[in-house]
Amino acid sequence: HAKGINAVEEMAHQILKLQAITDYGIGTTVSVGEVRGGMGYNVVPDKASLKVDLRARTQAELLAARAKILGLTPFLQGATVTVTGDLNRGPLEATPGNRALYEKAKKLARELGYDLPGVHVGGVSDGNLTSALGIPTLDGIGAVGDGVHALHEHVVLAALAPRAALISGLLTSED
Repeated sequence: HAKGINAVEEMAHQILKLQAITDYGIGTTVSVGEVRGGMGYNVVPDKASLKVDLRARTQAELLAARAKILGLTPFLQGATVTVTGDLNRGPLEATPGNRALYEKAKKLARELGYDLPGVHVGGVSDGNLTSALGIPTLDGIGAVGDGVHALHEHVVLAALAPRAALISGLLTSED
């Protein structure tokens, strides 16, 4: 036991470093969502791995958090840390085009009799890709509900028709 370098112990230290990158105030989150290590309870684990989800409100924040992840160093003497993978899309930023489209949607929603609050939730969708190309993009104007990816995930049926009317209005308006 004393001759081994416990990869799972090292991973535990790295998880704490990774989770500490999260800063809700600037909209950056790091989540370690999958971990693997060891081959048996009676063997000092020589390998461990984890998967990380990184999200940020702006490209600058995303790149700053990415640099922290790429700069991770071992905690235990003799351990090594290897970071693989990279970003697969940038954030859905509040660009001038996105803000203008939101204002248009907010006005249409008001005309339809409901409020459309603007919220940044740090989600990731194909909208991140279209926005990065300079195409005005809104995300989250579809179904209303709660519990994304959880057992209690649901859609509010009464909200479907008003949301469909909003999307129709956005698609058919001339301005």
